[in-house]
Amino acid sequence: MPAVAESVLLTLTGAVTDGRVDLTRADFDAMDWHELATSTSVTDHQPEFRGVLMRDILARAGAEGSHVRATALNDYVVDIPIEDFHRFDVLAALYMDGVPLTPRDKGPVWIVYPRDDHSVLADIRYDMRWVWQLVALHVQ
Repeated sequence: MPAVAESVLLTLTGAVTDGRVDLTRADFDAMDWHELATSTSVTDHQPEFRGVLMRDILARAGAEGSHVRATALNDYVVDIPIEDFHRFDVLAALYMDGVPLTPRDKGPVWIVYPRDDHSVLADIRYDMRWVWQLVALHVQ
């Protein structure tokens, strides 16, 4: 089990402490966890997600910038304004409906917006920011 806790789930680079912060499962476990039930553009139901707030991840990494470049395992890349993470309770979800997310099912980390709580989040511009299989954030 220690090997799983020490595997890096998310790497932050750029304007963060010492230019690079690697977050393991143990690092995620040390932060406050939150739950969110919301519809998505890729599921048939309203899943319940569990994870850590994106703004808490950025704070832990000492991030200072205006946006992040989020990168997924499949090389999908999108720029996300950091303001999103302060304006909305955006999760770095590790669980969906009580099941750990894996690379085969959008994990291990999926950026999830509280789309049902704010009508503006139904806009496709926000849908593009739901990065699944998230592996890296470059803070700028």
